[in-house]
Amino acid sequence: MQTIVEIEASHVPEVVALWEEAGLAHPWNDSERDIRLALSHPTNVIFGAREDDGTLVGTIMTGFDGHRGWIYSLAVADSQRGKGTGKRLVQSAETWLAGQGAPVVRLLVQGSNAKAAGFYEACGYERGDFIAFGKKLDSGA
Repeated sequence: MQTIVEIEASHVPEVVALWEEAGLAHPWNDSERDIRLALSHPTNVIFGAREDDGTLVGTIMTGFDGHRGWIYSLAVADSQRGKGTGKRLVQSAETWLAGQGAPVVRLLVQGSNAKAAGFYEACGYERGDFIAFGKKLDSGA
C-alpha cells in the first residue's frame, strides 16, 4: 500500500535520485535547485508516493498561479509503472489545486513523449492547441 505525502526539504536528495531513475533529470536543469525553489513558494507543493517501508516511488510537482493550476515533473519508479501510482499522484495534485480555487489544470508534455501523452489522456486530460515559449532569466538562483 502506498501513502501520498507532501515532500519536504529533507527529502530533496531522494527526489533527485528518483528523478534520475525515471529519466526526468536533464543536464540543462538543476533538479535540486528546481525542487528547492518549488518548495520555497507557498503556491507550490510536491507530493510523493511512499511504500510502506518508506521508499519514495513517485513524485508530482504542482502549483497555482492564481489563474490556473499546473502539473509538473511527474516521476514514477520503473518498478511501479502501470500500478496506479501516477494516477494517484495526479489525483492528489488535482485535489490540492481544487482546494486552492484553481478552475482548470494545465500541463506540458514534450511532443515526442507519446507514453506520457497517453497516460494523461487516460487520466481525462485533453490535448490542446498550444505553442509553448520559454526564456531563461538570470534570477541569481
